[in-house]
Amino acid sequence: MHDEHDDFIELEALEKVFDVHRKSGFLRREKHQVRAVDGISFRVARGEMVGYIGPNGAGKSTTIKMLTGILTPSAGRIRVAGLDPSRERTKLAQRIGVVFGQRTTLWWDLPLRDSYRLAHRMYRIPDARFRENMDRCVELLDLAELLEVPVRQLSLGQRMRGDIAAALLHDPEVLYLDEPTIGLDVISKAKVRGFLRDLNAERGTTVLLTTHDLTDIEQLCERVMVIDHGRLMYDGSPAGLHEVGESERTLVVDLERELPPIDIPAARNVRVEGPRQWLAFPASASAAPLVAAVAAAYPMVDLAVREPDIEAVIAKMYAERDVP
Repeated sequence: MHDEHDDFIELEALEKVFDVHRKSGFLRREKHQVRAVDGISFRVARGEMVGYIGPNGAGKSTTIKMLTGILTPSAGRIRVAGLDPSRERTKLAQRIGVVFGQRTTLWWDLPLRDSYRLAHRMYRIPDARFRENMDRCVELLDLAELLEVPVRQLSLGQRMRGDIAAALLHDPEVLYLDEPTIGLDVISKAKVRGFLRDLNAERGTTVLLTTHDLTDIEQLCERVMVIDHGRLMYDGSPAGLHEVGESERTLVVDLERELPPIDIPAARNVRVEGPRQWLAFPASASAAPLVAAVAAAYPMVDLAVREPDIEAVIAKMYAERDVP
């Protein structure tokens, strides 16, 4: 049974058209329209954690900007927690948290703690609540040593954790994350993902995540939406996305010496360069039996598994769709 009131985010036939002026000759300018978002409809229930993916320029950040009220839709209807974002932006601000991987909301020259004090006042967070949220974020995101450090001296991973904490101090019901793991090392990524998973499980925070990293989606989201050219192409489970896009992972094997192409039933040999060989296998399959088979038959020195790249999965989806 689907309860209407559980829909926390609702988009109906949402469109955003930008007028772009191009120079055409000396003094003449032509106006033409770009449809960044072209009739997207979806609903997200309270407490869902949804991945929102697609190539650059697909319309992802335009959608996020409409959801936060920064941009007004050209057509269609949008509601977040029952509010119209562009009309009730201030009211909505109390209920949403936003983290942009490429830009920080923190004060560059001030210690991290000062940005948090500012949020405390701006959002009029009750003192006890602020202290509780602050302590929790500091502990879980490992920020204790960093509170007195000016933001510009933080590493990318530290700053990102600082930004996530800042977005959560006022207890938002929904968190928008735009590329939250971009440029982070493996350990920082794991920390951020673990924190988001706990936040969603404990607080029931609704999370909408745009990312280029399929592993983010696979580890965090049960639902993924693919958008391209402003349209919704896919809405379902991450596993289903691999099936639709027939995506493959790659096993990169370093052998002790140059050998003929590795021949294993469960994989395709795609490339050989000296002692290094590349084997493609379905993304939905486990790498373990494949690794065991290679290790049993070949003198292996090292190996790595490469995840499918989102662009490749999407390209494959289009290829299927365009077949008459």
